Amino acid sequence: MMHALTFVCVLELLHALPQCTIHASEFNLEGDYLMGGIFDVHHVLDPAYNDRPEAIDCTSFDPTSYRRFQLMRFSIEEINNSTNLLPNVSLGYEIFDHCSNTLNFPGLFKLLSVNGLIQPWSEPIKNLSKVPNVIAVVGPYTSTDITTVAPLFMVDLIPMVSVYGVSGSSFFSEKAKFPSFLRTVFSNTAIIDVIVNIIQHFNWRWVAFLNTDNDFGINGLDIFIKRIKDTEICLAYTKSINYQTNYSQMFKQIEAQRINVIIVVFVPRKTAEDLVMSAIKLNITNKVWIAGDTWSLNKWLPKEEGIQHIGTVLGISQPVVSIPGFSDFIYSTKSKTHCDSEPIINTEESTFCNQFCNCSGLSAETVISVDPSYSFSVYSAVYAIAHALHKALQCGSDSCNRNTTLYPHMVLAELKKLKFTLLNQSIEFDEYGDPKFGSYSIVFWNNSGDAEEIGFHKFQTPVNFFINSSRIQWYTKGEVPSALCSPECAAGYAKMQNGIHKCCFNCEICLNGTYINMTEDPYKCINCTYTEWSEPGSTSCNLRSVEYIPFTDIGAVLIMFGAVALVGLSLAMSVLFAINYNTPVVRSAGGPMCFLILGCLSLCSLSVFFYFGTPTTSSCILRFLPFLLFYTVCLASFVVRSFQIVCIFKMAAKFPKLYSWWMKYHGQWLIITVAFVTQAFLLLFGYFYSPPRPYNETVVYPDKIILSCEIDLDATSISVILLVFLCFLCFIFSYMGKDLPKNYNEAKAITFCLLLLILTWIIFATEYMLYHGKYIQTLNALAVLSSLYCFLLWYFLPKCYIIIFQPHKNTQQHFQGLIQNYTKTMSQ
Repeated sequence: MMHALTFVCVLELLHALPQCTIHASEFNLEGDYLMGGIFDVHHVLDPAYNDRPEAIDCTSFDPTSYRRFQLMRFSIEEINNSTNLLPNVSLGYEIFDHCSNTLNFPGLFKLLSVNGLIQPWSEPIKNLSKVPNVIAVVGPYTSTDITTVAPLFMVDLIPMVSVYGVSGSSFFSEKAKFPSFLRTVFSNTAIIDVIVNIIQHFNWRWVAFLNTDNDFGINGLDIFIKRIKDTEICLAYTKSINYQTNYSQMFKQIEAQRINVIIVVFVPRKTAEDLVMSAIKLNITNKVWIAGDTWSLNKWLPKEEGIQHIGTVLGISQPVVSIPGFSDFIYSTKSKTHCDSEPIINTEESTFCNQFCNCSGLSAETVISVDPSYSFSVYSAVYAIAHALHKALQCGSDSCNRNTTLYPHMVLAELKKLKFTLLNQSIEFDEYGDPKFGSYSIVFWNNSGDAEEIGFHKFQTPVNFFINSSRIQWYTKGEVPSALCSPECAAGYAKMQNGIHKCCFNCEICLNGTYINMTEDPYKCINCTYTEWSEPGSTSCNLRSVEYIPFTDIGAVLIMFGAVALVGLSLAMSVLFAINYNTPVVRSAGGPMCFLILGCLSLCSLSVFFYFGTPTTSSCILRFLPFLLFYTVCLASFVVRSFQIVCIFKMAAKFPKLYSWWMKYHGQWLIITVAFVTQAFLLLFGYFYSPPRPYNETVVYPDKIILSCEIDLDATSISVILLVFLCFLCFIFSYMGKDLPKNYNEAKAITFCLLLLILTWIIFATEYMLYHGKYIQTLNALAVLSSLYCFLLWYFLPKCYIIIFQPHKNTQQHFQGLIQNYTKTMSQ
């Protein structure tokens, strides 16, 4: 139907174009150069499907568009009345009432025609012999209108300067598709930036976006989604609105999503009026509405009854710039009889797609008082074209070169390079045809029904954004409304996303050893480093205290003194035993083996000194190596010694050959050597495979680092098993000799020492399982020292006592008497 209707309009144009003029006094003006205008003075009422082509009904009058229509006329007449900009050149205009984006092309063809005809291109050079009626065009209204008609003007590079926010779709900045398109309003990208800044300023997160169901609204939604991608803002609900929208169902869905405070409205004025009126009728309350620049300065909506119940309305708009002389022009225009009385309309004109003024009842006060949005954008667009014409005609102070054949692309070239001052603003365009001038005001609909300016957003570098929040009368009676899907988590809690929206979450406390940094990542608990610690619910980490046993510790000093004393006692006993080497006590204690045992006990004490101070690799190795190696010799010696005691008193008679072999090949030294070499090999292999190394204990105490040594049990287990085996074997042999003579019972002494040794390490193992602080190193050193003193005090010290204080017992006769008594007892 639309194509058929377009064809009818084209035919009407071709047959009656010379007569099809719309009120010459308002819609056209003769001049040396014509400027085209595309304004939506009227709108199509409720487009519907028809089964035959019909002329469209453009009877819905729009006073705000009519005001801008008059502003273009005023701007051109002001330029003509001045001799500075275009001396000896008159500007004319051909304005077209574009009430439909698809059904009224005839006026557009008229703007493109040459002498009433539209001819296709033939050859590129010859095409320039035909100059179109207009040198540039102001308008049209919406992005859809531009998408429909712009290609007709882009073909001949006729400059099209858009002056409406509804035409702010960002894709018009693509010069490959729209080479001659410019605008004096900001694109949707800039508008969305301001809206997002408002939302972020008030810390709103859970928002809805309502947009018109056309290129303008859809592009705005796409930009909004991209803009909030890396922010805390969540798009909870979106809806494309048209004349068929079920507002009741839409608001029910908004309520179901718990969107209590934010609705971003990105629609044209007429759609916004329908939307807000529906909200009033449906009793929608307690919302914050953010109005786009297309309807934020609406004059009658803020005064509508019940508007105060829908909530708080904020908006962005172009700053209202007073155009000097415009009011006088309107009063002068409306005083003329052609519009104050019923117009005389030619029948043939009225059938020209039903476009005529029909403004007889419109007063000057009404025109002046309607929404002033885009006034300066129209004014600056006309002046920009006039300045470009000034440059193209090489105008001087008193004349222009009228002999120049002027083509629209010449005006376009000058527009791109343009820079001039108009009402204290510097007018120029960037490489995309977008304005490099202007700013946005942030307004609030106050209780008086006025759009009160409360802030601004300037795009010039540096970007400046300001809102005076104290001047906003919130519906919450003072406090800024909240817009959250989930309440913010308390300090120390991380957000765990619940669903697809990051604004909907559960709060979970960060465990000890972790913390939350809300500025870095509010959705993740961050692990502290091993040198730090934190309590549950922390927002930062604290440095751990480093603990170890220094050499100056009182416990360390006492233990090291004990080790030194042990070495001294061992040396003294060795001297005493050397002096009394041939006495029975020394020989029964082991003879030369005593010196080996005392020497190994002294060497074992070296390990004690390496349990203190800051652990290093070498100190960790020496902490275990001397004790494990030389204590093996000590235990092997006592194994041999206890075996000899049992063998002498119980096995010599029963196993004479074994005793003979033992004496012949020095079996005691062979076993000790084998034990030493085996342990040395095991330690060498284990330490080569995995040597002890410094270890920082960070698990047991969250606020401390315990410096210790880590030993690989797999690598050292066999060495420890060998020690345990020797201890077990020694205990068996010594226990077998428990019934030997009382004053000569070496086996009993060895058994008692072994019991003390076992008890010592059982106590230490229990402490090790229950306590893991720094003093475990002291306890370990004490256990080692106690293991050494077990034999020194309870095996060797009694011998020394007999040698020094009971010499009468250290005689051959005394020992023979004990043996004889034991033999008689055994024979009975």
